[in-house]
Amino acid sequence: MAVSGAAGGVPAAEQRSRRDFGFAAGIVCILAVLFLPVPAILIDVGLAFSIALSVLILMVALWIQKPLEFSAFPTVLLIATLLRLALGIATTRLILANGQKGVDAAGHVIQGFSQFVMSGDFVIGIVVFVILITVNFLVITKGATRIAEVGARFTLDAIPGKQMAIDADLNAGLIDDKEAQRRRRELEEESAFFGSMDGASKFVRGEAVASLIVIAVNVFGGIIIGTTRHGMPLAQAADIFTKLSVGDGLVSQIPALIVSLAAGLLVSKGGTRGTAEEAVLGQLGAYPRALMVAAALMGLFALVPGLPFLPFVALSGLLGFVATVIPKRLAARQALAAARAAAEDEQKAAAARESVKESLRTPEIELLLGRQVAAQLQASHAELSHRVAKMRRKFARQYGFVVPDIKLTDSLAIPPKAYQILIHGTVAATQELRPGEMLVVIGDGPRPDVPSDEVREPAFGMRALWVMDSYAGEVRRSGFEAIDGASVLLTHLSEVIRNNLPQFLSYKDMRGLLDRLDPEYKRLLDEICPSQISHSGLQAVLKLLLSERVSIRNLHLILEAVAEISPHVRRAEQIAEHVRMRIAQQICGDLAENGVLNVLRLGANWDLSFHQSLKRDAKGEVVEFDIDPRLVEQFGTEAAAAIRTRMKEAHGFALVTAPDARPYVRMIIERLFPTLPVLSHLEIARGVEIKSLGTVS
Repeated sequence: MAVSGAAGGVPAAEQRSRRDFGFAAGIVCILAVLFLPVPAILIDVGLAFSIALSVLILMVALWIQKPLEFSAFPTVLLIATLLRLALGIATTRLILANGQKGVDAAGHVIQGFSQFVMSGDFVIGIVVFVILITVNFLVITKGATRIAEVGARFTLDAIPGKQMAIDADLNAGLIDDKEAQRRRRELEEESAFFGSMDGASKFVRGEAVASLIVIAVNVFGGIIIGTTRHGMPLAQAADIFTKLSVGDGLVSQIPALIVSLAAGLLVSKGGTRGTAEEAVLGQLGAYPRALMVAAALMGLFALVPGLPFLPFVALSGLLGFVATVIPKRLAARQALAAARAAAEDEQKAAAARESVKESLRTPEIELLLGRQVAAQLQASHAELSHRVAKMRRKFARQYGFVVPDIKLTDSLAIPPKAYQILIHGTVAATQELRPGEMLVVIGDGPRPDVPSDEVREPAFGMRALWVMDSYAGEVRRSGFEAIDGASVLLTHLSEVIRNNLPQFLSYKDMRGLLDRLDPEYKRLLDEICPSQISHSGLQAVLKLLLSERVSIRNLHLILEAVAEISPHVRRAEQIAEHVRMRIAQQICGDLAENGVLNVLRLGANWDLSFHQSLKRDAKGEVVEFDIDPRLVEQFGTEAAAAIRTRMKEAHGFALVTAPDARPYVRMIIERLFPTLPVLSHLEIARGVEIKSLGTVS
């Protein structure tokens, strides 16, 4: 046998049906009160219920977190207003029909208000009633109406932008379909709520006007009926019917004022989250200095002659006490929040370490240190981190983009005195670092007369010596420079990064560079991408430049050059060659020393050999490089001999060749001398002073 899940075995659908029926019956009863005579005992029950309902509405408005949680408020306000109007009509009927019997003719609630609030004097009652009407009509209701009207207007104006923001988050994958639907529904409810509140405020204003009319009708109509129908003296009739009418007005206006206050609290809350106590007291008490100033001012008022001393002193002490307690509570809350945040971060970090996905993430640059190397560098770990950060800033200024973070890891899998440099998880270099020794670079020159072990310097492959630290002073006095282990490691790391610059320019990094462009160049980018060149094609051009250590810091000039050539060619290699010619001034400036560019030219015979090896199509574009392997070997031998000879004479120089053969000459030279720049004749900028070191012939 099936068991119903609803309370008491009643199905949920039946419960909803009963609630619907009961709600409809209640509305019908309110409407019936408008037309049918109601005994005084039921009037008392109805008035008490009206007061209780208004207090309930105010408490809900105080404790909700945001206005949308009470989205039914306009409907509730309409029902409460209709209830008060119905009760007002019923009490009017009783006052005019039985007013001659005394102040209890309309029930004990009205009698109690006429005696307690008015103190038995209807003039006091009229004054209190007029004040309540004024406060409700001109202050609370008018302000709430204005806030609701402006809120509805601004909410409707902001709907398109909020809808676009929701669509953007959905398209970016930040939220799913259900969250997008929830946000759209909340947006619709918000606009409907403020629009309804704008109209609902008119209910209270209309009720205030109606109350004035009703009390006037009750007073004058009661006096006329009492004197003409029941033979009452004019003074007695005026006293009884005025008390009854004003008491009735007070009974209806007090709940109306409470509901108006609830409406004002609801619409004035705006976008503030939290209960009214949190929103008001939390923000008023969040500034201890303001409380201290207020306490000092109250203390001064207490000392002013003629002002009561006790109230101002009490307020001054209370404000001062709160001002001293609040900072302690704020500090305790901040410490608790910091502890919770640290615990959450630790939990997330532990979960990330244990996650399988975390093991799939590979750092772009990682430096593995052997046990002894890590122990040697541990004392200067802060200095090492500072020098690494300084090196990254230098790369950013020199090459125009930020290289990735460098992860330092201690490893037991490598020899204790070794270190490894990993690029995207692949070992790019492995070297030995000797603790307690310094490296002396000697090149092809003489060596110092101290005990040493000859090695190759890791960054550039030059002859060097490992010398004990105790001989460092003697080495320096001999004219050599002793380099500490940390500097050797960082120099090697810097050179490895330079040799792998293209691998560090990711698509994300390139889009970040493009997003920082000026608006004019962003429009230029929109013109050429993707109609003439894709973003990945532009990334390939930038990588080709970085592969030859050409800086991309002048990205706007590179974009202009790409825009010139991209309508005519599609290959990234051809576009890169055109870009090199357009930024020739930058290239020559970076290679020149003291304003002089040292060059080693390719001989005429080799220029001719490379030119004849280029196969072209009908349009004259190079489609193939076909050269005899023996010529490649001979060229490598002759070029290596000439380059090594010039390296002894000049600190830095460039190899210059014909424009069409430059990429292929570079392809051969980079295997022998990876750092040697190869320029074409068109890349020699105008006005640059040239010093020829000879030819490769």
